[in-house]
Amino acid sequence: MFKLLKIVLQRLGLGVLVLFIISVIIAGAVELLPGDLCQELQGQSATKETVAACRKELGLDKPVYHRYFVWLGNMLKGDFGVSLANGRQISELIGDRTANTFFLAIYAAIISVPLAVALGILAALHRNSIYDRVVNIVTLSSISFPEFFVAYILIIFFSVNLGWFPSLSNITPDTPLTEKMYKAFLPALTLTLVVVAHMMRMTRASIINLLASPYIEMANLKGMTRRHIITKHALPNAWAPIVNVIVINLAYLIVGVVVVEVVFVYPGLGQLIVDSVAKRDIPVVQACCVIFAATYIILNLTADILSIITNPRLLHPR
Repeated sequence: MFKLLKIVLQRLGLGVLVLFIISVIIAGAVELLPGDLCQELQGQSATKETVAACRKELGLDKPVYHRYFVWLGNMLKGDFGVSLANGRQISELIGDRTANTFFLAIYAAIISVPLAVALGILAALHRNSIYDRVVNIVTLSSISFPEFFVAYILIIFFSVNLGWFPSLSNITPDTPLTEKMYKAFLPALTLTLVVVAHMMRMTRASIINLLASPYIEMANLKGMTRRHIITKHALPNAWAPIVNVIVINLAYLIVGVVVVEVVFVYPGLGQLIVDSVAKRDIPVVQACCVIFAATYIILNLTADILSIITNPRLLHPR
């Protein structure tokens, strides 16, 4: 237990350091973007004096490091600041959008995780069969294409040709759950096709690797069926790598939604960060990136802990 706690504290310390580095990188990267927020707000006909007054009012005339440390201090107090583009509190802007992004990620996970594990078990049961080869080809093909390509193919097929689902996922906080699931199905399906191959192949590889173990050979000699051997003996011991890759892909479902949200105009953090980058709204970009980074770090920490729980040998040095 002490070793597990030590690992958790080490990962948390590294996570805080990574968050700090990411926030510095994001602040510097946004500063390098061309254009000027005040120029965009005032329009092309704005004079230099008007733009200068705007920059002074928003605090953009201060050095980059000064603005960064002010933002960092406020964030540590739980205050994300105010949007430079519209003057609204950032916490209000990201509240509903964060919930939408997490809803989409959980929706995709509910579809992809059971599907990937089931496909992986069946592929291990029928190793080198036609089914195994077809599943591998289909999943590898879906993961090889860019997300926007998969999204547009689904839109053409399910929205334009068949008309089953809407091409735009314009949900609101008041949208009923069933309607929200209906409108978000295509974005969730896109994410599912992207991540299911990783989890399926890891499940298949872990189970096949254990089938060569001595206790599996003994189970074969006792006359147990292959299905019983895999589900009762191989699968429980294969959970460590399977759980690890599942949690890592869940992290991707949350932080990798930017392209999918833009394609389907889904009102999540991904769409917000793209709009904020275009407007050079630095505080909003920093807030979104910190949320993404913190989520990814927490889920990676969860993957480490679950791997150790399912395989205690990882606590001991080899």
